[in-house]
Amino acid sequence: MTGSTSRRTVLTAAVAVAAGAAASGPALAAPRTGRGHHAAPARTAEYHGFTSAADWRAGRAEGVRVLAGRRPGLTLAHAIGERDYADPHLGTTTRYEYARWTSPRHRLTVPATEVIASWNARTPTGTWIEVELSGTYSDGAETPWYVMGRWTAGDDPERDIRRTSVDDQGDGRSSVWTDTFAIDDAASGLRLASYRLRLSLYRRPGTGPAPTVWRLGAMGSDVPDRYTVPASTPGLTAELPVPRYSQEIHAGQYPQYDNGGEAWCSPTSSQMIIEYWGRRPSAEQLAWVDPTYADPQVCNAARQTFDYQYDGCGNWPFNAAYAATYPDLQGVVTRLGSLTDIETLVAAGIPVITSQSFLKTELTGAGYGTSGHLMTVIGFTADGDVIANDPASADDAAVRRVYQRAEWETIWLRTKRKTATGADASGTGGVCYLYFPAEPSPRQRTALAAVGVR
Repeated sequence: MTGSTSRRTVLTAAVAVAAGAAASGPALAAPRTGRGHHAAPARTAEYHGFTSAADWRAGRAEGVRVLAGRRPGLTLAHAIGERDYADPHLGTTTRYEYARWTSPRHRLTVPATEVIASWNARTPTGTWIEVELSGTYSDGAETPWYVMGRWTAGDDPERDIRRTSVDDQGDGRSSVWTDTFAIDDAASGLRLASYRLRLSLYRRPGTGPAPTVWRLGAMGSDVPDRYTVPASTPGLTAELPVPRYSQEIHAGQYPQYDNGGEAWCSPTSSQMIIEYWGRRPSAEQLAWVDPTYADPQVCNAARQTFDYQYDGCGNWPFNAAYAATYPDLQGVVTRLGSLTDIETLVAAGIPVITSQSFLKTELTGAGYGTSGHLMTVIGFTADGDVIANDPASADDAAVRRVYQRAEWETIWLRTKRKTATGADASGTGGVCYLYFPAEPSPRQRTALAAVGVR
């Protein structure tokens, strides 16, 4: 996508009452045979992650220790310095000690117009992490260090920072808005050729608990401007048993988190997939929710994904990081190239959370239009149409929808669209969240590798 439009414009929650309920679908079926796919298009995105002990040892370690074993990671071993952090959302200044890790330079196989970082971490109360990105442009010049997120799982105002993105970062050639690094003028031909990620781990001086990070990565992409996309050939009949939650039944609840449930498409989708994998918040974690509210775990997900700068729950990496706070789950933000990629994942038992925007007339059966909305692809009909858990539904029973394949693929993959007034607006170009076990099965590992996630 061109330009550096605010992510608040690119992704705002669906604010509409959804259409009526659809009937329940069949259980997971086998892939169809005898119907091949078209040749895969050239990749326009690349995700690269640091997850193994060898990955962590390859970077520059300053006060961090590599944790080996079943799930390798990094933790703070000893402080290399201290920092006074002025929290812009609490109005407080607190001193922290920190350690730091800087990745090797990664040369992008797809020189990028956009980069989105994501991470998986455990942050005990009073600790937090900061993720930064610096890169080299295609003309050899360097970017500054950009903050891609300051994150903690906690939100105790006495002991935790407020998790936050940092807007208004730029050097006249690139900018960061919320969670996305973008080249300011992609039409100029300038691209990001390589990048490094810098991870800082913070805790209060002299305290014992420290953050642990198991995955750090980034997706770089150069998706061409397009209003339409070529249709993929159906190749799978399947449906995953994903729980169904409506964001709309939470309308007006906890308005301090992005004005309440009518804007909670992202955390509602995240919660559906977290529970598909058998994880749920504890009774203690839900104790703050009004006991008269249905599906309190959705309220909790909204609180735990809220970005105090963005003033919303739609920060993509914050949702992936929230999913990874549950035992033995991973979360990644990336871009996929077609519904064929989603079929590959669903066939391996991995549902996909996708981001799209559309007019009411562009998605038959939705019953609403939106400038940005998250839903979950859970399967495909015998005709190849998309089975989605759409949280913009009147109630939980109405969440399962079937959308026409060509319409759905277009609204998800395009980078340009027309608004109701005929003006140009942006699309997300195939952005998705993938949540999967820390130890995927062989079939899941193969499917993830096929879409570029390792």
